[in-house]
Amino acid sequence: MDQLFRDVRFSLQVQYAICGVFDLAYNGHGEPVQIRVISERQDIPARYLEQIFARLRRRDLITAKRGPGGGYTLARTAATITLRQVVEAVEGPLAESLPMQDDAGASARSHRPGFLWPALADGIGQVLDATTFEHLCIQASRSDVPRADAEAPMYFI
Repeated sequence: MDQLFRDVRFSLQVQYAICGVFDLAYNGHGEPVQIRVISERQDIPARYLEQIFARLRRRDLITAKRGPGGGYTLARTAATITLRQVVEAVEGPLAESLPMQDDAGASARSHRPGFLWPALADGIGQVLDATTFEHLCIQASRSDVPRADAEAPMYFI
């Protein structure tokens, strides 16, 4: 089963959503962050990120503040937002997005492994449920991923 998980690919929208929420968790510090800033840091087109963030707002994962000093923040703590919540906000329920496209039309005598898709959705769902954005921030810090507010090193001659 581990081999199957290694080859799982998420859509570009899901990848961008994860990067956007990660940026808010890792760099936002609870303060609103403009979409332009997230877009530049994560190398995501701003208009595309706005569309993705609209879905995340509808699922109460992020909030938006308008006006001067406005931007996006996490709606809850990073410890309570899971990868699964973000994936499902963009793609819908895992159980519906993982099966093969034409399995619904396959006959009852099909030789396809239809039993596999619910098992995959369950296994992937467990991993995504167990991974919060707080965990990602801790791993990023341990991996020396630079923070947006990190000061440039001082060099003395």
